[in-house]
Amino acid sequence: MKAIAQKDLFGCSLACIASITGVSYDEAKKRHLTKEKLRQLQEYGFLCKDLVGILANAGKEYSYKHLKGHERLPYNAIVFIKRSTRYPYGHYLLKTANGWMDPWRNFEFKKARITEACAGFRKRLPGKPIYAVFPR
Repeated sequence: MKAIAQKDLFGCSLACIASITGVSYDEAKKRHLTKEKLRQLQEYGFLCKDLVGILANAGKEYSYKHLKGHERLPYNAIVFIKRSTRYPYGHYLLKTANGWMDPWRNFEFKKARITEACAGFRKRLPGKPIYAVFPR
């Protein structure tokens, strides 16, 4: 699975979807987002139910749930980590065989520039996961 960098401030979820569907970030935007969803992406991002709908339109069956403590998740699960000082809006990451694909691995809140976003893999999540979007 390829690490895909987000190109929008709230695009971490779309980068995860692009990685799951095997297309580039720009192609995922073009293929999977309506004008309404594109506006939502640029204004405040997606909720888990939005991701399930977008993945369904891409032919993938997913569900979501609130996580209560440490739960084992399958590969291709997307998690939302809790809002924190480091991630004031939260952040989506994708579980892969290579670790957690982070669409903006070099994110630093005070210096954040979306044009410098680089994707990569992490061994551990950088925060507490509170929601999971997972394949059925």
